[in-house]
Amino acid sequence: MAGYLNHLNPNTTLSMKYFVALLLLTTSFFTQAQDKKLPQVELSDLYGEKVELSTITGGEKIIVIDFWATWCIPCKKSLNNMLEVEKEWKEKYNAEIIAISLDDARNTSKVKAQVEGAKWPYKILLDPNQDLRRLLNFQNIPFSMLVDKNGNIVYMHQGYVDGDEFEMEEQIKKIAELK
Repeated sequence: MAGYLNHLNPNTTLSMKYFVALLLLTTSFFTQAQDKKLPQVELSDLYGEKVELSTITGGEKIIVIDFWATWCIPCKKSLNNMLEVEKEWKEKYNAEIIAISLDDARNTSKVKAQVEGAKWPYKILLDPNQDLRRLLNFQNIPFSMLVDKNGNIVYMHQGYVDGDEFEMEEQIKKIAELK
């Protein structure tokens, strides 16, 4: 391929090299996710109780973690749409959704109001200092990940468009079949 690239227009060669570099970077990001353990950090729940992430991941359940904030419209849409499939995921795959708010300390009071207003049944955790976000090294929300029964991050997804919850279900199904 390198020889082929040398015969192309220099602008095309540069564009192709950028494309290949981007492709390799993207592939390595998703490949690394498959062997990466979920970092163990202490977060808080809506009532200020400290929760060690290791106590809610691993074991018998497949965990869907969705990072969101009260000001993020696509985040709320994602969590609202997952509400429609949450019970089915729990019954079919023993999957649980955990929503981690990245709202800062000033806005954590808005989180509880948002959760109660939307009637989200999810376990809600707060990461106001964004410690977990830094450890996972992602930039934008919504950001979702799938954690297998061994605490391994096996799938990551950034952003949200209608229907992403069905792609997540396909990933959950694959993990559930590996029992």
